Amino acid sequence: MALETPPPRGPFADAAAQAGMLVVFSVRTARAGARALLGRRLSWRECLEQSWFLASVSTLPAVLMTIPLGVLVAVNIGSLAGQLGAESYAGAVVAFVVVGQAAPLVCALMISGVGGSAICADLGSRKLREETEAMEVMGLSTMERLVVPRVLAAILVTVLLNGVVMAIGISATLFVHVLLGGSSGGFLATLTTYSDPGGFLMAEIKAGTFAVLAAVVSAFKGLTAKGGPSGLGDAVNEAVVMAFVLVFVANTVLTELHPLLLPPKGEF
Repeated sequence: MALETPPPRGPFADAAAQAGMLVVFSVRTARAGARALLGRRLSWRECLEQSWFLASVSTLPAVLMTIPLGVLVAVNIGSLAGQLGAESYAGAVVAFVVVGQAAPLVCALMISGVGGSAICADLGSRKLREETEAMEVMGLSTMERLVVPRVLAAILVTVLLNGVVMAIGISATLFVHVLLGGSSGGFLATLTTYSDPGGFLMAEIKAGTFAVLAAVVSAFKGLTAKGGPSGLGDAVNEAVVMAFVLVFVANTVLTELHPLLLPPKGEF
């Protein structure tokens, strides 16, 4: 496996070349993943080590980001609902904001910004030390041994982290809602009325999709890094930016598809 970026030919040509190479890299990753799973060659130890690493670096920042987000949602919803006389619908709004949008995006930002940058730096340093070329010479596929375990680890950690973020976000919002004089019973009643398993399932689908995008982009930029330490630093920055852009595009597409694939329960 060898991916070399072409010489600079202008911003638009370079962006088109990067997009094409990323598509090719994604297809190779999917094929390598299928071969590793079907041929029972997946490096489970590498996958577990990467899962533990990603969980250790992304869980605490995600929790610390979710708590103030929950407080912000509760304060704004309480103020707006008070003006409209619809305080009892606070739980329904939380079901839409925290479960449907905030939790998957918080996980995506963590796995892209924290985990993705670490994946890119790790693979990029291996590329610059020519370790990946040495693996290929010895007949070891870098896609199967390095990329696929990191993609699977990112999916596993992001999906699990999404559940944690949803629980903390809803709990923080409920706590502040009660402190502001709201009713916990009304909050939970509307939350359970307007949320359904399809909403939680779509949130997990979003989290898994965001994890694939972040991990593949980070691995791609790492394995195509060149130019020494400064080039690796540029690759990490580009990986984070590309992952954020793709995550927000994917979020828009999945949000539009949600009513078609998994019709929500109730009407807001």
